[in-house]
Amino acid sequence: MTSTAERSDPTATAVGEALALDGPRPARPSGLTAALSFGWRALLKIKHVPEQLFDVTMFPIMFTLMFTYLFGGALAGSTEAYVQFLIPGILVQTVVMITMYTGLTLNKDIEKGVFDRFRSLPIWRPAPLVGALLGDVVRYTIASVIVMILGLILGFRPQGGVIGVVASIALLLLFSFSMSWIWTMFAMLMRTEQAVMGVSMFILFPLTFASNIFVDPSTMPGWLRSFVDVNPISKLVTAIRGLMAGSLEFAQLGIVLAWCAGFVLVFGPITMRLYNRKS
Repeated sequence: MTSTAERSDPTATAVGEALALDGPRPARPSGLTAALSFGWRALLKIKHVPEQLFDVTMFPIMFTLMFTYLFGGALAGSTEAYVQFLIPGILVQTVVMITMYTGLTLNKDIEKGVFDRFRSLPIWRPAPLVGALLGDVVRYTIASVIVMILGLILGFRPQGGVIGVVASIALLLLFSFSMSWIWTMFAMLMRTEQAVMGVSMFILFPLTFASNIFVDPSTMPGWLRSFVDVNPISKLVTAIRGLMAGSLEFAQLGIVLAWCAGFVLVFGPITMRLYNRKS
């Protein structure tokens, strides 16, 4: 029954009826649910602006064809021989290069004020960042599949079979997800997309080109080979070549997994600290 006070106060009556209609407040979403929701948001952005897939469709084709036919005859005597060495490396270069777009997209959202709204929501704090990275994993997968299909057309034959190829792509996706935390950090630090791109390219170009992607490091001068030998991209390429050839050494895999853990453990907390403090 409605009390005398409620009958005399229309506002109290309206609030009471609204609470009765609304029912209990829904439970707070889990961290995984929130992250997946933001990952779906990233995919919806691609649906509405499909031009965003240009970098994961045309770049892989362009890089693979260009390096195969530019360097194949000079380095291995024929494109057929060179493609066996190149495809695992060009797969890594293609996907790792497009990880920087994670930082560009986040920086754009931050500058528009979208993340100010996300921070006010009662959700797991890292969910918007983790979700954005998970959405980009789909883009990395598309690029990987395109490179592998093109490589098979050009004559690449992985001795490790389907299992080796799938394991290689899974390892590459894990590495790319982990490395993307570097670009999320720069997205928080830099004021413009151009600045994020400039810093990202400054880091990525030495890592990808001063590596074992295109040639055997044994032909390099000693000072350059010293860098190539400790380069995480070289470690990843070596592991993926081993998986695709069916001759992976577990020590190589362990080194790559250690780099993945290092990227997340170092740059993840830094990114979150910058994210929480950003006004």
